[in-house]
Amino acid sequence: MNKEELEHVGIMYIFSSFNNTIVHVTDLSGHTISRCSGGMVTKQDRLKANPTTAMFIAKKVAEEIKELGINNLYIRIRAKTGSPALGPGAHTIVKTLSKDGFKIISISETTRVARGGPKKKGGRRGRRV
Repeated sequence: MNKEELEHVGIMYIFSSFNNTIVHVTDLSGHTISRCSGGMVTKQDRLKANPTTAMFIAKKVAEEIKELGINNLYIRIRAKTGSPALGPGAHTIVKTLSKDGFKIISISETTRVARGGPKKKGGRRGRRV
């Protein structure tokens, strides 16, 4: 990549759980350009992690960063720590952005992995309800 292309690059952090989807865009030095979450798009809690809501989040963020001239993105996707999978909105955001004409340079998953950590709640035989 040459210097002219690097001026129009941003880093998109996507946090996708089964309860919400949060998108945060920064420039290469880490200054926030745009933020959006499921709660900013819909007011119903059950729809925050919906793929349709994620599509609206992507559209909203895409408008804001296109105004600033960003058209190349590094994408970092993260799920809840210890979660077996990403939330339902992560792939929808990437798909919507690529359809909107953004060049995706790389996609990396940065989900944290629990290594031991604190003792889980409940006794030796688990939590009895």
